[in-house]
Amino acid sequence: MKKMLTIIALLLFCLGSAQIDNIADGESLTLRIHYGILNAGTANLTTKKTTYRGVPHLYAKGVGQTTGAVKAFFKVEDLYESFINTETGLPSFYVRNVREGGYRQHFETTFNHDNHTLILTDKKNPANGSREIKSVKGVQDMLSCFYYLRSKSPGELKVGTVINMNVWIDDEMFPFQLKVVGTENLKTKFGTINCLKIIPSVKSGRVFKEKEGVTMWVSNDANHIPILLKAELAVGSLKASIDSYKNVKYPLNFTK
Repeated sequence: MKKMLTIIALLLFCLGSAQIDNIADGESLTLRIHYGILNAGTANLTTKKTTYRGVPHLYAKGVGQTTGAVKAFFKVEDLYESFINTETGLPSFYVRNVREGGYRQHFETTFNHDNHTLILTDKKNPANGSREIKSVKGVQDMLSCFYYLRSKSPGELKVGTVINMNVWIDDEMFPFQLKVVGTENLKTKFGTINCLKIIPSVKSGRVFKEKEGVTMWVSNDANHIPILLKAELAVGSLKASIDSYKNVKYPLNFTK
């Protein structure tokens, strides 16, 4: 179950810049994660309206952890934080602080979108200091991309939509393509809801089994909250499903 929240965040992305004021202050989403037949853990995503360097921002936090029997032999405690400019939809500051078994990593990234650079600081190894890295226009981090995707109107995110983008992960830029391939009605613990079916094309071999071994479903409404995610990994398979939600901006249309 290594890099649990990393995998989930990789599935949720978008492109460009736009206002994200339609994300509610105090929203909370929790996904229940299964690794094969095991109930492996949870991922919780929360938001809070704030300011960063005097500018209005959305503070997004993602927490992932293993639970139950999986935690006994492989402990995961992942923390992701992003300060997202509410006017542009682009990240200003990003934190990835993870403990996954014997693996430990703690990076902080400050984005400069005006000159397409970023400052990467290795907090785990302070001796490495900080370094400036050339970036690209409209780069997103692993949390900001999720909330930007959800900020798109139903008319912008629909069957046939194809989006290309770059996501900053750890100390490397990753190219992605997202395709909305259809709609489906999915059964959940809350009832049945209509969803957009989305397939991201991802770099195979490093985490995922195949180039298109990932599928996700988001609510087909103005919320675009994740309902179900499936991934065929290099070893085994992962599934994440909506377990709880709170303070979403628009009503969710579940039917029995």
